Amino acid sequence: MKKIILSGALMLFILSSCSSTKSTTSNSNQKSSNSDIKPYIDYISTGDLEKNLYFIASDENEGRDTGSEGQKRAGKYLIEQYEESGISYPPKADGWYQKVPAEFMARGFAPKLPDSENIWAYIEGSEKPDEVLVISAHYDHVGMKNQEVYNGADDDGSGTVAVLEIAKAFQKAKKDGNGPKRSILFLHVTGEEHGLHGSRYYSEHPLFPIANTVVDINIDMIGRRDTLHPDTSNYIYVIGSDRLSTELHQINEEMNAKYTQIELDYKYNDRNDPERIYYRSDHYNFAKKGIPSIFFFNGVHEDYHMPTDTPDKIEYDALTKRARLAFALAWEIANRPERIKVDRDGK
Repeated sequence: MKKIILSGALMLFILSSCSSTKSTTSNSNQKSSNSDIKPYIDYISTGDLEKNLYFIASDENEGRDTGSEGQKRAGKYLIEQYEESGISYPPKADGWYQKVPAEFMARGFAPKLPDSENIWAYIEGSEKPDEVLVISAHYDHVGMKNQEVYNGADDDGSGTVAVLEIAKAFQKAKKDGNGPKRSILFLHVTGEEHGLHGSRYYSEHPLFPIANTVVDINIDMIGRRDTLHPDTSNYIYVIGSDRLSTELHQINEEMNAKYTQIELDYKYNDRNDPERIYYRSDHYNFAKKGIPSIFFFNGVHEDYHMPTDTPDKIEYDALTKRARLAFALAWEIANRPERIKVDRDGK
């Protein structure tokens, strides 16, 4: 997650949080008819998450700074995993990469960055392929400082491998004849740590029309617990779910109650949140375009942006459960008869 201090005048267009509002049940005729998802939830493997994260956050990748060789090495590993699972890049694209030019990321106060790349994978919808759900995570981190590797296992290696495993579960469902009705773009973005650059670039140069993008599910740091939850990792902060769509908020609560039973903590969803977490990860660039967006986050811990954010400190059972919640949410959104509605304009 990007570490920044933002101006209080920034984009005060969001409606107040419904964090204290209890979920109401959606109409049954709006729910997915593709309801047998338990085998695919269980397909998200703790062992695979751990194996992949140990590579993504390895010393070999030198902290995955934006545009670095270590980041590119991690990106190639992701592509290899997608290929092994039979998942390809979108047919509209020329390949796995969306180039994000250095000049796009250039800002007066930021370090000069080299060219970098977003990475995308894609599963086409069976009934409504033109409607696209985006599942995003950033695969960069802050690199090396004073010869120390800042591994970024939680930030955001955890989200990176979660997106990969979610994609594999959807691909398994597709092989079984239960492919999603809507298309899904699995988007690994670059440059988050230096200013949300990769997601900003995609939102301004989308492969699929913004009007056809139904939701962004963003996963940034889901492998640890924070100081506010010292006794349990069975929680997740949910941010932004009700800002543009009450349905998105309700569906997430319903999927959690049915499949994962995680405490959904809305502390950082408060419009008056002094840490302004809503503005600090990649979902924000989708929300600015009017796309309902939800951000899963475990909170800040003592190893945040430190060389001690290493894969041995990840709580893999918690990572698995949180990834499964994101999958269940994505499944429901991808398979509902009608796309979720934008019923809040944020102004």
